[in-house]
Amino acid sequence: MTIYIGNLSFQATEDDIRDVFVEYGEVVRITLPLDRETNKPRGFAFIEMKEDAQEDLAIAELDGAEWLGRNLRVNKAKPKGEDSRPRPSSFSRNPL
Repeated sequence: MTIYIGNLSFQATEDDIRDVFVEYGEVVRITLPLDRETNKPRGFAFIEMKEDAQEDLAIAELDGAEWLGRNLRVNKAKPKGEDSRPRPSSFSRNPL
């Protein structure tokens, strides 16, 4: 399982994230996506821990928690392509 961390402070680093999550168990991998144009963090991250029980505990404890001035959104990551948010259309439905 992978954990999604949203509403993350733009100042948060991989080391900062590791320091928080290591309290819940062994951190296997952290991915902190960067914006292609600015090369700055995009405000979210993904983390994998060694055991699912550790991830479940981290989610339960950290979802909604205030950290670095932001209320975190922490939940199980959805596989790519399962995003339920509506996407804006790139074409007009009005033929005029």
